[in-house]
Amino acid sequence: MRREWSPEDAVACWTLVDGDWDLVANKSGPTRLGFCLMLKFFEIEGRFPEFIEEFPQPAVAYVAGLVKVPAAELGKYDLAGAKRHRKQIREALGFRPSTLADEERLTEWMATEVCPVELVEDRQREALLVQCRVERIEPPGRTRVEKVLVAARNRWERAFCARTVERLGEVCVGRLLTLVAEGNDDGTALLASLKRDPGAVGLDSLLTEITKLNDVRRLGLPEGLFADCSEKMVAAWRARAIKMYPSDFRDTSEDVRVTLLAALCSSRQAEITDAPVELLVALVHKINARAERRVETS
Repeated sequence: MRREWSPEDAVACWTLVDGDWDLVANKSGPTRLGFCLMLKFFEIEGRFPEFIEEFPQPAVAYVAGLVKVPAAELGKYDLAGAKRHRKQIREALGFRPSTLADEERLTEWMATEVCPVELVEDRQREALLVQCRVERIEPPGRTRVEKVLVAARNRWERAFCARTVERLGEVCVGRLLTLVAEGNDDGTALLASLKRDPGAVGLDSLLTEITKLNDVRRLGLPEGLFADCSEKMVAAWRARAIKMYPSDFRDTSEDVRVTLLAALCSSRQAEITDAPVELLVALVHKINARAERRVETS
């Protein structure tokens, strides 16, 4: 719930209409003010507030004026114990409480529809709350919502890793695992080189990039390995892998280890493929510039 409300927005969103007044009925004092704020809050957010402080002060002042109850009286409203009020509001707006079956279904929906394309946790949470609203379900409490989000991310990660391992095939998986095998200095060297940029333009950097490209191609990564995955998701796995040492890889489960290595090697292979051409062009320009300077000074 946003905290800043202009007078115009407060009137548009927090005004009680005819049906609202029927629900208010003969409620009075703090009960009257608290109920009205709960009702409008739920209409706006699709959930009930957990704390009195969630009600924006401009809205409290505006609604207090509407119902003729001092705003200071809100502190006496028993928000946690207002179960009958919650039930009344849910029924009036056509919502129902969420069930364990709903949570399982929402977890699966998040894992298949949201997590593959949205990595930011706040946006994942927002997507979950929007879906609850679409289905006219009161979302579970904050702790349950976080459990759904964690379960969905874990489920998606397992499915993503399993699919990646299947696409790689047994031979390629074995080559990737060898890169971080204990005592494999060649694998450690290749990983370290993949994390480095080409460096200054020159013949040495050009030859280094060509060698690096040949080495990573020998891993035999299939074409289109991540073709149906979002670029930002693959980039996130690559960024995660870049920060890891071989021992860090060995501390992860095998499927996660393989997926991290595949994301790093696949991304860098695509980049390194273009690097020699760019370096060669830059090197030719550099040679031409030197030749022109020599001509001018001769």
